[in-house]
Formats: sequence, structure tokens, C-alpha cells
Amino acid sequence: MIRARIGETADPVERRRASRLPVELDARVRELGTEGVEARVLNISETGFMAESDGHFEVGARIWLMLPGRGRCNAVVKWIAGDKLGAEFAEAFALDHLRTETHGA
Repeated sequence: MIRARIGETADPVERRRASRLPVELDARVRELGTEGVEARVLNISETGFMAESDGHFEVGARIWLMLPGRGRCNAVVKWIAGDKLGAEFAEAFALDHLRTETHGA
């Protein structure tokens, strides 16, 4: 059984403001004030990301996404479905270096 919680708009296409770049990035996700957990970022855009993680997060939680060699980004969890979560960045995230790495350009 998959339990999902989605905040605000029910249609995920309507919530997206930027196209997603499919990736497989090892990262850490942590709620503010905690140590965090390992995560795998599955897609990312300038406005948000989707990751899978064994961590327990709540919709509305403020989190840090920490990408090795790329710093950290503040985000808010927008939805959770099983071991996956979707979050929206507090500030735009530049994808130029990720596009180069994933496409070899």
C-alpha cells in the first residue's frame, strides 16, 4: 500500500513551473536542525526536485538538499509518496552544471 500526501494543487503538472531534468545524484536531505539522511535525487529543476529516501518527512517541512560539491539548497516538502518526496526550492537552483554533467556537453 502506498500512502501519499499532497499539498495544495492536486494535479502535479499544474504545480510545476519548470521542466525537470532526469538525474541520479547521491545527496543528503535534512530537516532544519537535524543530521539528515542519505537520498537519491531522481529529477531536478530550477524550482524543485524529487528524491527517494528512507527518511521521514512531513508535507510543509523545511529541508536542506545537500549535493556533494554543489553546496546546499533550502526547500519545502510539497508531497510525499512512499519513499519519494517532492520539494520546492526557496530560491532558484542553477542547473547549467548538471546539464553539462548528465549530457556530456
